[in-house]
Amino acid sequence: MSRLRIYDDTSTDALGTFDTLAGISRELGKVGVRFEQWQANQPIAPGASQDDVIAAYRADIDRLMSEEGYRAVDVISLKPDHPDRATLRKKFLDEHTHSEDEVRFFVAGSGQFTLHINGRVYEILCESGDLIGVPDGTRHWFDMSESPYFVAIRLFTNAEGWVANFTGDDIAQRFPRMTPHASAKAVAA
Repeated sequence: MSRLRIYDDTSTDALGTFDTLAGISRELGKVGVRFEQWQANQPIAPGASQDDVIAAYRADIDRLMSEEGYRAVDVISLKPDHPDRATLRKKFLDEHTHSEDEVRFFVAGSGQFTLHINGRVYEILCESGDLIGVPDGTRHWFDMSESPYFVAIRLFTNAEGWVANFTGDDIAQRFPRMTPHASAKAVAA
């Protein structure tokens, strides 16, 4: 189940928790973050080809590319047995920004985006079907847990793809990490 927890950036005691699409979308919308849910035309799981994943969501991808001017799309897929999972996880765990929106649609599994905006920390557990659009310049980090299990479509305005500008702030180390998704635990067993 998707979930949003909001914290003051000086405490890990949650100020509020939201677990409905309406609540999550409303609270994130207040800080300029897009949150939607999409439906697939066909089931997709880790291991599916990039072409199959993109074909399943072509109408929604085309809509966003047209609305927002995104120029590139790709797919990232990770399972708990991926040999570079620890290195990939570490790459995203420190607070950073981008010079373009960070848009991710979770086709399968889950991942946790944590945003640092105006003295608040927004921890968003994104599940299959969730689309998040983090505006350019927003301080944030991403966690996929020690046992990642997700397939995500990524949209970019920069054809080079993911480029991070690290802030040097250690705030990401002070907030909870993502626990493995139930599907990841089953795959790892």
